[in-house]
Amino acid sequence: MNIGIVGASGYSGEVLLSLLLEHPNISLTTVTSRSLAGEAVASVFPSLRNRDKGLKFSPSDPSELAASPDLDLVFLALPNGVASEYAIPLCKAGKKVIDLSADFRLTSPEIYEEYYGHPHPEPEWLSKSAYVIPEITPGGWQSQQLIAAPGCYPTSILVPLLPLVKSKTIDTSTIIINSISGVSGAGRKVAEDFLYCERNESAKAYGLVKHRHLSEIEEQLSLSAGTKIIVQFTPHLAPMSRGIATTIVVSKTGNCLDEVYEVWRKSYADSPFVSVMDPGQTPDTKWVCQTNRIDFSAIFDPRTENLIITSAEDNLMKGAAGQAIQIMNIWSGFEETAGLV
Repeated sequence: MNIGIVGASGYSGEVLLSLLLEHPNISLTTVTSRSLAGEAVASVFPSLRNRDKGLKFSPSDPSELAASPDLDLVFLALPNGVASEYAIPLCKAGKKVIDLSADFRLTSPEIYEEYYGHPHPEPEWLSKSAYVIPEITPGGWQSQQLIAAPGCYPTSILVPLLPLVKSKTIDTSTIIINSISGVSGAGRKVAEDFLYCERNESAKAYGLVKHRHLSEIEEQLSLSAGTKIIVQFTPHLAPMSRGIATTIVVSKTGNCLDEVYEVWRKSYADSPFVSVMDPGQTPDTKWVCQTNRIDFSAIFDPRTENLIITSAEDNLMKGAAGQAIQIMNIWSGFEETAGLV
């Protein structure tokens, strides 16, 4: 199967490149970047020397990519609002598309406009795409042509929470979520907040009180619960390159810890990239970075009667490129772990 990456010059695109070059079932034929067109992949990413297969960046032209006979599936590692310019022509040309942006993660164009500040560019395609968390999205999505890969923060939150919400194991009336992300989550760009001198020895909350990913988190939880769920979500930026650590406090649940673990172990018994840790063990970004694994655990606080869930993942792997390849593997009938271990 011939694969392309559109927007391969960013952090997620670089990880996609590195992984797909070694994937046993595909041929990476096209990598695009408007700013790097004509340059050799190995000269832009020296870590890929001697395994770059002579690839060069090509221009990012939607119509040319759509007309290419050498592309079966395309990953879009593009900014929000730009991905749809490519997704629709590619899909109309019969190619499969996995979008890593937020363009097709929501079902409501009104909510998209509320959180992203502009009308959705292709609202009629929201109902034609599928939002896929590989471990827990119900079957049937494989028949779609356009797949929206989850965001990095939502993955760290939804993988632990969705089975508990669906099974009504927890009280969803008050859910408080705090997440800490490495700087690569903001993408490869030059901005004052992301300069070394600004971020080193510095951590702060941001995106208060309506971070863009909140829309995705609440929509997926609400769809799973069958009723509207509202959460308090506060993201933080930390002085590390990559990784996400999330703490979820579910208030006044009573001691349902055994039920929580029973649901998790049943839901993820056959999930190679989910690690359910024992109560009291705390996931650590150090041990999930460079992997496609998400670790999580829970503990009950008898003093406050709160359930505390913690998770950790690599924002560029399970939170972006790795999960997108996992989706491709399942979609294409490959081993789920192909190219990821």
